[in-house]
Amino acid sequence: MAHSKALLVLENFIGGKFVPCSSYIDSYNPSTGDVYCKVPDSGKEEVDAAVKAAKDAFPIWSSKSPLERSQILNKLADLIEHDLEAFAQAESKDQGKTITFARTVDIPRAVYNFRFFASSILHHTTECTEMAIMGCVHYTSRAPVGVAGLISPWNLPLYLLTWKIAPAIACGNTVVAKPSEMTSVTAWMMCKLLEKAGVPHGVVNVVFGMGAKAGEALVCHPDVPLISFTGSTVTAQRITEKSAPHCKRLSLELGGKNPAIVFDDADLTQCIPTTLRSSFANQGEICLCTSRIFVQRGIYSEFLKRFVAEAKKWKVGNPSDPTVDVGALISKEHLEKVRSYVKKAQAEGARVLCGEGVDSLALPTGNQKGYFMLPTVIAEVKDESCCMQEEIFGPVTCVVAFDTEEEVIKRANSVKYGLAATVWSSNVGRVHRVAQRLQSGLVWTNCWLVRDLNLPFGGMKASGIGREGAKDSYEFFTEVKTITIKH
Repeated sequence: MAHSKALLVLENFIGGKFVPCSSYIDSYNPSTGDVYCKVPDSGKEEVDAAVKAAKDAFPIWSSKSPLERSQILNKLADLIEHDLEAFAQAESKDQGKTITFARTVDIPRAVYNFRFFASSILHHTTECTEMAIMGCVHYTSRAPVGVAGLISPWNLPLYLLTWKIAPAIACGNTVVAKPSEMTSVTAWMMCKLLEKAGVPHGVVNVVFGMGAKAGEALVCHPDVPLISFTGSTVTAQRITEKSAPHCKRLSLELGGKNPAIVFDDADLTQCIPTTLRSSFANQGEICLCTSRIFVQRGIYSEFLKRFVAEAKKWKVGNPSDPTVDVGALISKEHLEKVRSYVKKAQAEGARVLCGEGVDSLALPTGNQKGYFMLPTVIAEVKDESCCMQEEIFGPVTCVVAFDTEEEVIKRANSVKYGLAATVWSSNVGRVHRVAQRLQSGLVWTNCWLVRDLNLPFGGMKASGIGREGAKDSYEFFTEVKTITIKH
């Protein structure tokens, strides 16, 4: 397709300058199905240039005091916040998410990521011990690692990119970031603000392109000692293999197959609206979304009736309409994949109670070719079904009954993932017992997605390696050294 004037053409950001690329990838507007943007199809050459720029910038940036770096991060946060509406509009158009979600979740959180790490970098302390008998004092010091390779996904584009960039540069590293080729616009917009914020050239470099080309070049680069990746477990396995010869340090935040466990003493007036949100927010395209709902048999039929009735009220349509609850899925291929799970469930004898294939979807005229899907609730699914085992990553949730606490813990843990879980009960003892035994990096009880960025974030099993948060990110993005002084 020839360049038309209407198309947005992005450029890589290397060494403080926008650099054109020799070839480009089409990026689609998920709500219309049209190409609206050209994204650089970068490879080894572009990544090499970005790594060199980052390496050259490292001595000056790493020698700045935490306070100097903190001030620059705060300035960048102010600039993004000033342009919040433009960023939200771009994120909604590029990713398919509702404008409401982009305005209230994605962009404010991106701003907060910079503010949070601008603050936390000022408050870390190191350890010191004394061995009087040996006449020695030991202390630790922490130093930035070097060039950080950051690979972020398409579901929360700026939110998750800044969750990596902020701690990396706050700690004094320089970075080469590769956002998803499907959602690159807000990263490119952020690059335009870096100089104004006082970020020296080469500290933040952004290379756009495909994982197999640009991502692989970054992971394999000998001068990138550290990789932070958010995305699929399959890609993470490849990253682990490719980085092993270099002994790179890895932080991998991967998928989930997150259970909600609803006991018969749960407050359904709180539980139902929150579980709808945890199932269908951002089209179900959040790694923390609930896709298996276990409901105790005594309240199973009541829960199901109320849950389905409320799910049917969620409005699907043009993401720029502020009254819409569910936007478009990221791509045509992803929509087909999500739909295929619903078909598999039906073939296995499960019941689709609302949504895909059951209710009709009426879309506005301009959105007929967009990648939309109704919130879909499936009941009577077997635990061994792929719908209960694999991450669907769309607006689909499965509701099943259980009898005892012991049984539900075993069933909740019977998947390869272990990212997040929610427990609904008014029995405090039970809440603690169940939370302790779930194989999950995060457990919310009687709520969902309430985050304190000070605390560790990450998963167990196939949901990842490492944790992120104030202390955890600081430890990941710095090298610790133990120094012994004999006096």
